[in-house]
Amino acid sequence: MAGPAAMPAPAHISVLLAPLLRAVAPVSGTWIDATFGAGGYARGLLEAGAERVIGIDRDPLAFELAESWAAPLADRLVLVEDTFSNMDRHAEGVDGVVMDLGVSSMQLDRAERGFSFQKDGPLDMRMGRDGPSAADLVAGADEAELADILYLYGEERASRRIARAIVAERAKAPIETTRALARIIEGCLPRPKPGQSHPATRSFQAIRIAVNDEFGELVAGLEAAERVLRPGGKLAVVSFHSLEDRIVKRFLAERSSTGGGGSRYAPEAAGREPGFRLLGRATGPDAAEEAANPRSRSARLRVAERSKAGAQPVDRSAIGLPQLHDKTRKRGHRA
Repeated sequence: MAGPAAMPAPAHISVLLAPLLRAVAPVSGTWIDATFGAGGYARGLLEAGAERVIGIDRDPLAFELAESWAAPLADRLVLVEDTFSNMDRHAEGVDGVVMDLGVSSMQLDRAERGFSFQKDGPLDMRMGRDGPSAADLVAGADEAELADILYLYGEERASRRIARAIVAERAKAPIETTRALARIIEGCLPRPKPGQSHPATRSFQAIRIAVNDEFGELVAGLEAAERVLRPGGKLAVVSFHSLEDRIVKRFLAERSSTGGGGSRYAPEAAGREPGFRLLGRATGPDAAEEAANPRSRSARLRVAERSKAGAQPVDRSAIGLPQLHDKTRKRGHRA
């Protein structure tokens, strides 16, 4: 087996890589890096003992950037352009799955991808090649739908005020750049105090999630991981904000439960064999990692082990998946 010295020098260290590798040790067999990105987890898994890693990403840029270092690993690293909800189409009975959620640094850092308001660029935000862009969503969604997206996907309490401003401004001229959208949002909110995030942060997160159906894809990806893992295989998920971590937590709680319980309002559910066994509690970065990589501050790692039980779909509403309801008023929206 190739040792660390035989591996290409890493250009990127993934968040919580070291604790993840400790949590799933010993690493062997075939693993899926379901969010390949810059390849940090894939390299880490191969160095730790994986015989083969299947790297999946919906963003073709990930594979363009990997060309400079992945060629020597062609016999151990397989790259697949697809969404991770389809991971079980590309393998079966794997020993582990790693999922690193949200937007990647390589996407945020490129102005032409339109993910960030820090640099002006086209309002795109698509992680893959296809589908409507953020500019299309901002141009086509009605005010109520925009407000729901901002509130449910970004927890933006001024969502209705921002949605109203977007609709008013797009009537004057198309909103086609990141800075143009950020200026509209800034005009709806107070100037941030020192240490607070940019006023557009929550709204940009929400629109990105909607454009890429990130929450729907997350649940489908977790279900696909359950289908593709062998008994005893490990699932490790790194999340970066509370909404996605809540979905992961509730999914794993649901699929590690034996059922039963019941209450005076509902009959006791029939017992069932759980699909996963939780391996410890959620963990975050230590002080050294936070200092070296501030982006890691909000990261949470959850790990579970696959059982012999058959894979089962989960009830989206039961695990707290935010549901958009067009033209429905939401409690907590601030006018």
